[in-house]
Amino acid sequence: MKYDFFIENLGKRLIKSPINISNFTKDKKRLLFNSYSDDYLSLIDKKGQPLSVELAGPRDKIFFNPLQTKAAIVTCGGLCPGINDVIRSITTALFYNYNVKNIVGVKYGLRGLNSVYGHKLMKLSPETVKDITSIGGSILSTSRGPQDTAVIVNSLARLNINILFCIGGDGSIRAAEEITAEVNKRNLKIAIVCIPKTIDNDLNLIQKSFGFDTAIEKAAEAIKSAHVEAKGAFNGIGLIKIMGRHSGHIAAHAALAQNDTNFVLIPEVPFDLKGENGFLTILKNRMKSRGHAVILVAEGAGQHLLRKKNLPMEKDPSGNIRLLDIGLFLKNSIEEYFKELNMEINLKYIEPSYLIRSVPANASDGIYCNSLGQYAVHAGMAGKTGLLVALMKDEYVHLPLNTVSSNRKIDPQDDIWLRVLETTGQPPLMKNY
Repeated sequence: MKYDFFIENLGKRLIKSPINISNFTKDKKRLLFNSYSDDYLSLIDKKGQPLSVELAGPRDKIFFNPLQTKAAIVTCGGLCPGINDVIRSITTALFYNYNVKNIVGVKYGLRGLNSVYGHKLMKLSPETVKDITSIGGSILSTSRGPQDTAVIVNSLARLNINILFCIGGDGSIRAAEEITAEVNKRNLKIAIVCIPKTIDNDLNLIQKSFGFDTAIEKAAEAIKSAHVEAKGAFNGIGLIKIMGRHSGHIAAHAALAQNDTNFVLIPEVPFDLKGENGFLTILKNRMKSRGHAVILVAEGAGQHLLRKKNLPMEKDPSGNIRLLDIGLFLKNSIEEYFKELNMEINLKYIEPSYLIRSVPANASDGIYCNSLGQYAVHAGMAGKTGLLVALMKDEYVHLPLNTVSSNRKIDPQDDIWLRVLETTGQPPLMKNY
């Protein structure tokens, strides 16, 4: 893929920054991309120079006059640990670092910018956000599904919003890209800055998504519980379904964090259910040799086993294909299989996904969220637009919205999956060929 990391600016920065520091970040200070690629030309920019990314950070001159600036924050998509931490960080950075006092929160996602729903804006200040990091979810609430881009931009203009901070995942980033295009088309001076949010950690180019560390920590607790249940009964089986629509990052890392898992099933590694090398046969052999098992399955795994050919796939309001329930399918399949063998088992099914999504961020994610919010504010006040703030190679950078999508998957030949196989002892493939 040929990347273009050019970052748009609303205009010249003529206002001296109110931040009292000496080490401001210059636009010319960049991070070399240096991705591994067989295509050398993909690592060269339009000027024939090595591909590089703009570093995030405060600029010595800013575009917006703080006393005349109105900023809005919106949260979109599913819940994730750390959203409130980002809201708090954006609010306090605007208020204390830049003396921006006019800060509002948009309720219920982008639909909050459609007047037909009648949602009122929420006034934000350091006082209103001071305690929100101790609770999960989003104090602004959220929603899924597309909204009319023209209507959103009409509202931004009518409300005199200068900077829109959008906290959301792949779908929200695409929506922000459309909003940026409409703003540019109308020649409006509104900055659109995103903070990427996906608990699945599947956005390409981004080192880590916020909430991921918390998700692993809580998933590891579920594995501990499943292991206790499995060991506590004759032929006990603990089955856990975890998040991971298209990628198994949470499942893989949780298994590495808590070594009691015996099988990890992820979307990137197809498996057969029956047959000599199928999952059920291998599980039976495990039960005969060890007398217990812990199974961790990502929600997007094994969808080929559930779908009937030629049937249309339903989609949710965000446009994602509705996943069929692999957890309950495996539970029923395992119970039926061992019943046919006349082999007693005691299976406990655990589904902690919504508990994990709704908890407050842990310390690691709290630090990360705080940094993302601060760097997003620096970008917005500098008049940079159509970008998201991200961590890349341990540096905070600006990425154009159109370079990021949720297609980062686990490579079955890569180090992470090989370590999972070593930890669990499961076969590399459970396929009959």
